[in-house]
Amino acid sequence: MLNTSCEKLRKRESLRETLQFLRNEAKDRKCAEELKALLGDGKLLTELLSEGEPKVRKNAALLIGDLRLQQVADALWEAYNRETTLFVKSSYLTALGRLEVSDFSEQLKGRMEELLKVIPAENERKHINEEIRELGKLLNRIEGSRRHTFTGAEKAHEMVLTVNHGCGSVTAREVSELSATIRRTVKPHPLGVLVYTKDMQPFARLRTYRELLFPIHVKEKLQPKPELAAQGIWESDLWELLTECHREQEPFFFRLELKAKMDLSEKSSFAKKFAAELERCSQRKLVNSTGDYEIEIRLLENREGKLVPFLKLYTIPVNRFAYRKHAVAASIHPAAAAMLVKLAQPYLKENAQILDPFCGVGTMLIERDILVPAREKYGIDIFGEAIDGARENAALAGEKINFIHRDYFDFTHGYLFDEIITNMPVRGKKTKEEMDAFYGGFFAKSKSMLVSGGKMIFYSNEEGFVKKQLRLHREFRLLQQFCIREKEHFYLFIVELKG
Repeated sequence: MLNTSCEKLRKRESLRETLQFLRNEAKDRKCAEELKALLGDGKLLTELLSEGEPKVRKNAALLIGDLRLQQVADALWEAYNRETTLFVKSSYLTALGRLEVSDFSEQLKGRMEELLKVIPAENERKHINEEIRELGKLLNRIEGSRRHTFTGAEKAHEMVLTVNHGCGSVTAREVSELSATIRRTVKPHPLGVLVYTKDMQPFARLRTYRELLFPIHVKEKLQPKPELAAQGIWESDLWELLTECHREQEPFFFRLELKAKMDLSEKSSFAKKFAAELERCSQRKLVNSTGDYEIEIRLLENREGKLVPFLKLYTIPVNRFAYRKHAVAASIHPAAAAMLVKLAQPYLKENAQILDPFCGVGTMLIERDILVPAREKYGIDIFGEAIDGARENAALAGEKINFIHRDYFDFTHGYLFDEIITNMPVRGKKTKEEMDAFYGGFFAKSKSMLVSGGKMIFYSNEEGFVKKQLRLHREFRLLQQFCIREKEHFYLFIVELKG
C-alpha cells in the first residue's frame, strides 16, 4: 500500500488524498520507517512544495516533519520563505519544529520581528497569529528561557490570598497576628483576603491560604474577546510589576488560565488568540509557553461577563508545604488541611494522643501537629501506597508519626486517644446504604477508641449521615459545624464524646 501511494506521488495522482493517507500511516513507527526508506533522499516531497495547490504544499511540508527528514531542512526553509499563502506558512514551521533548525536562528528572529510589527487585517489575523505561535515555539526551543530572580519581597504590594468562600476571616486573623512591625492593610475579597503590605516575607509562613495572587490593574474592564483582552493586559501595570520585582529583564514566559463560562473548544480558541496577540503587543517581552513558564495570567469571568485579571508568580520561593512529596487522588490540599485545623484550634489539646483513621498521605496529621504539637500520632489507611507516601512526607516535615497499613475497623490499640482527626472518604461508587452503614461503623468504632471527653474532628460532605448518627449515638454531641464548601456541601464537624 505504501509503495502504491509513493507511486501516485511520483505520477502526481490524487496528491491531497495520498499525502493525507501517508501522514496518517506515518503515525505508526514501523510504517514511518518503511516510508522513509521508500522516499529515499526526500526529493519527491520537496518537489511537491512547489505544487500549485496550497493544501498539497501544506501536507507535503507536514509529512516531511512527520518523517523527520533532516536532509531536506534547507529546502523546507526555502519553501517557507517563498510561500505566499498565509494559511500554509505556519505548516512549514510546524514541520521545521521536528527538525534541527538552530542554523536558522537569526532568520527566525528576523521573521518574528517583522511579523510583530504588522497590525494584521481582520481576515489575516488568525493565520498570522498561527505563524507567530509556531515561530515562538521554534525560538523557545532554540534559545531556551532564562530563569528570573524575584527581588520584590520588600517592595509595596497589593495581594490576594485565596481561600474557600466564607473562610476569609480565618486567614485575615492569621495576617492580623503577624508582628506589629509589619505594615499591612487587610480587607475581605471575593477570592479570600486582600492585603496591602510593604513586606511580603512573613506571608510565606502563613498556611491557611491556597494561592498568592497579584491583582492586575487595567484601564478598562476586559471584554471576553481575546485580542481586546490581550491589549488590555499589555496596557495594564503588569509589565511594571514584573520588571520592578525581578532582577533579569529577559522575556517572561507565561501561561493563561481562563475561568469563564465557555466550553473547552471556546477556551482553547480564546487562549491561542490571546497568547498570540499578547506576544505581538509586547513585542515578545511576554512569551507564551504551556510548559516552561514562570508566570500565570489568570482571567476570571465576573457576573457582568467581564474578565478580571490576576497574576501568579512562580518565581517567588514558597516552601510552606515542601514536605508534600507524595499525594493520591483523594488527598486533601495542605492549605485546606491547615485551614481546617486552624478552625478547630480552640478544641485542640497540646500533648494529645491523636489518631487519623483514614490518613492518606498524612497531611491532616502533619498540619495538626505543626499548629498544636501532639504527644503520640497514629495514622491508619487501607491503601498501602498512601501509607508509604505518608511515611516519606512525615520524614520530610520532621514529624514522628506512626503509620499503619490497616483497616480502621480492624484496628486495636493499647490505650485510648484524646482526638480523632480525619478527612472522611468520599462516597465514590458506594451506594447510599453502604455509606450509611460506613458512618454507623465509624461512630461506633470511634466511641471505643476515644477517652471520655475526647473529640472527633472530621471533614465530610455527608451531613445527613453525620446528623443521623448523632441522633442514634446520644453519647456524642456536636460542638461546632463549619461550612467550608457550600456548593459541594463540605463541612468540618467537631464532635465530643460526652464524659
